[in-house]
Amino acid sequence: MASVAAPANPQWLWFLSRGSGLVLLVLFTAVVVLGVATRTGWAPRWWPRFVAAELHRALSLFAVALLGLHVVTAIADPYVSIGWAATVIPFLSPYRTLAVGLGTLAVDLGAAVLVTSVARNRLGFRAWRAVHWLAYLAWPAAFLHVLRAGGDLHAGWVAAIIWGSAAATAAALAARLAWRCRPVPSSRPGLRGAGR
Repeated sequence: MASVAAPANPQWLWFLSRGSGLVLLVLFTAVVVLGVATRTGWAPRWWPRFVAAELHRALSLFAVALLGLHVVTAIADPYVSIGWAATVIPFLSPYRTLAVGLGTLAVDLGAAVLVTSVARNRLGFRAWRAVHWLAYLAWPAAFLHVLRAGGDLHAGWVAAIIWGSAAATAAALAARLAWRCRPVPSSRPGLRGAGR
């Protein structure tokens, strides 16, 4: 019976880590965009709001699983020196300290958002929402991690994915701000915008 073993060349770990990281940026972007769509109702009329909310949750959970793969392959890669502690404590890695630290910071902020989302009913809406705002800090940390850690920007398709993710997130944030600053109709004259 033949055994299946990993190739002696660990380059596959590097490819798996890089690929999963790039897919994670796209997923994280989709999660942010869907979160904004859920909050603001910013979606086509034919798309029910609950679909965006459920897709937001499902993609978040899928991203957590893929993040586990990304972290494990980065740690297992013998070319880089990233220990387990550096995946939890930002800026501890001796390998590309800033790049890995930004990734760890994104993981920590994302973990806080995830844990409080799971415990939302126990925490209450206000506490959950206060922590959920950290997603707006986690995305730029993840984006900068990709820019600093990745050397693949010379590949046009990689650059298109990275900058496309940035454009989608910027558009979602602009929509979120526009929604937040919209005039709120009042039932009585003189109170226009008082509910913000």
